Amino acid sequence: MFKKVELQQGVTLYIRKSDQFKTVNFSVKWKSTLDEKKAAARTVLANVLQDSNGKYQTETEFRNKLDELYGTVLYMDVAKRGDTHIVSLNAECVNDEYLAEGGVLDEVISLMQSVIFEPNLVDGQFDEAIVNREKRSVKERIRSVYDDKARYAQKRMLELLRPDSPVSTSTYGKEEDIEALTSEALLATYENMLREDEIDIYIVGDIDEDVMVEKVKSLFAFNGRTVHARPTVRQTVTEQPVEVRHVMEKQEMKQGKLHLGFSTPIAFDHPDYMKMQVANGIFGGFAHSKLFMNVREKESMAYYASSSYSSHYGLLYVTAGIDAELEEKAVSLINAQLLALQQGDITDLELEQTKALLANGIKSAFDSARGQIEVFDQYKELDEHFTADTLIFGWEAVTKKDVQAMASEIMLEIVYLLSGRESK
Repeated sequence: MFKKVELQQGVTLYIRKSDQFKTVNFSVKWKSTLDEKKAAARTVLANVLQDSNGKYQTETEFRNKLDELYGTVLYMDVAKRGDTHIVSLNAECVNDEYLAEGGVLDEVISLMQSVIFEPNLVDGQFDEAIVNREKRSVKERIRSVYDDKARYAQKRMLELLRPDSPVSTSTYGKEEDIEALTSEALLATYENMLREDEIDIYIVGDIDEDVMVEKVKSLFAFNGRTVHARPTVRQTVTEQPVEVRHVMEKQEMKQGKLHLGFSTPIAFDHPDYMKMQVANGIFGGFAHSKLFMNVREKESMAYYASSSYSSHYGLLYVTAGIDAELEEKAVSLINAQLLALQQGDITDLELEQTKALLANGIKSAFDSARGQIEVFDQYKELDEHFTADTLIFGWEAVTKKDVQAMASEIMLEIVYLLSGRESK
């Protein structure tokens, strides 16, 4: 799918020539072991680098330049995957062949070079005013979780289910670590990221691959680095608890947020990974699933009800919006849907609809260059030669007995309810 070019030890270019798009997409990804304090610094750093650089020293100047380049989009973001923290520089620009005058592509690559290698420094340090502003921005992003009660409930459930684990570690770090961050510490984070992180560079578009490889080698002159092996999966499975934990917390709110945490030995690198994806789809992953049809539609017990499979952590979650006094009934009905799967109560329609929706999801992802980059960046950990058809064939091979076997591996560990203060 992508042509792989080793630029330096630990620095890899993945390039895909395609006439599918009229734009050219870039993504530079810095990958390091997930650590909450480092995550705080790296998140603020991403904001600061996106704001301005040595060539365009204000946000306004930088954004005006992007507008001049026919609305080129350039931004940075952060994410986590398993035990890995990822900082990404992403850009998308129109392909020169659709313009009367060329040169846009070269200017965008040059801009990316400035963002990476020419940060906006004052007396050898990041501009303190910009740093403080972006610190406030990241802290507001963290606080926004508390205003979204479903996200907050999920966060609390994970903290209780797997404390001090990557699954409960914030992508953005903690407020106190952001507050304590100095310009000097941010510069050290920047230098460390450029010097030590594993770097993957992606390019997708109708371009001359050989010419682009030479441009990247010339302008993105990263030094080689030793990449230390990081587990792509954190096996979180424990033996079945003697007793499922029940935790209830209260806030000023109306609708109750019910979150259940299940463990499973089937994680991203497990041979049965795709079988578990299908099992989750039938359990609660889609609108035809057992949770949606029975908990929400048939019994009208929940405003919403669904499940999600967090494969990099070997966990499965169920979330439902309920009236708090219905918690016991709701949990019982959710468990009944899992039991039905474990007993082989699976219809042909449920199985076929799930496979079709999984296939449609991967096809939709491949309809955008950004989707191709993100999907490949994840799945190349398993197979660098995979295609959308590889995944679709894998799902198609899953049987009812496979789904039943997967359901039998799913074990409830915690029931968490966030409710209003007047409830119960």
